[in-house]
Amino acid sequence: MTDATAPTPRKNGRWIAILVVVVVLVAGAAVAAEFIARSVVSNTVRSLVVEKIGLPDDQDVDVQLGGVVLPQLLAGRLDDVTITSDDVTLGPITGDVRAEMTGVPVSGGGAADGGTASIRIDEQQLRTLLAQIPDFPSGTVAMAAPDLTFTNELSVFGVGIPVGMSVTPGASNGDLTLTPTGFQLGGNSIDADTLRAQFGGVADVVLRSQSLCFADRLPAALTLTSATVQGQNLVASFDIDGGVLNDPA
Repeated sequence: MTDATAPTPRKNGRWIAILVVVVVLVAGAAVAAEFIARSVVSNTVRSLVVEKIGLPDDQDVDVQLGGVVLPQLLAGRLDDVTITSDDVTLGPITGDVRAEMTGVPVSGGGAADGGTASIRIDEQQLRTLLAQIPDFPSGTVAMAAPDLTFTNELSVFGVGIPVGMSVTPGASNGDLTLTPTGFQLGGNSIDADTLRAQFGGVADVVLRSQSLCFADRLPAALTLTSATVQGQNLVASFDIDGGVLNDPA
């Protein structure tokens, strides 16, 4: 005798099929919602960057959002926002920019946790930047990782004597620094003591470190932390204060 109340295999199969369809639809809706949210947030961030920095409307700005966006929107903060763009001018610096911010508030009313940025400067852009140092021979600057090289000049009894120089870039109190590390005189490598012994106080012009102040020409939220030569570029790195999003200062 058979049990009339037992579900037939056909009915079981029908319910399983319906369940699979429902799961697929829900998953598809979630994927679509995530895609839309990611697109809207990315476009909003891009528009804000273009507006606040004063970039051309057609500037190519790429925005990447870390993790799944929907839960972050519900929590009110974006975990990680990375922004990249080429040929951006910030104060006296022009180069390819990469910035990363963490804990970015969705409403825009609070501060972010903070962030970092780097600007990659090619040789010509670097020469333009260093031309802002008075009497600096920026036109002769070349990359020679980990240093920069250029030709300076000592004036002895009105006669100019070329001195080849190597300097290591760095950062101090938010300023770009250039610290001498080596010298070439008449095709020979010499050290600072030998140069001073030959030219006395006249050599001070090439022995001292040079610096370029950024603090008064960059947004207050940016602080230069390092500058290194990487290949054929100078890479300047900055800390970003999270208050950049909500503090007018």
